[in-house]
Amino acid sequence: MTGLAFLIPIALGLGLFGLLAFFWAMRSGQFEDLDGAAMRILIDEADPEPQEPPRS
Repeated sequence: MTGLAFLIPIALGLGLFGLLAFFWAMRSGQFEDLDGAAMRILIDEADPEPQEPPRS
């Protein structure tokens, strides 16, 4: 029974911490651009632009 006296407040505290972290992420704009990261992974920026061979 004494174990529940410790576990219930700890569980409520962790739940409250998670809820506060979620609201902080919402206010700081973490969920504004959900499609941007998904589209950026398809763009290959590492390859240089192809150059034409020199003309003689």
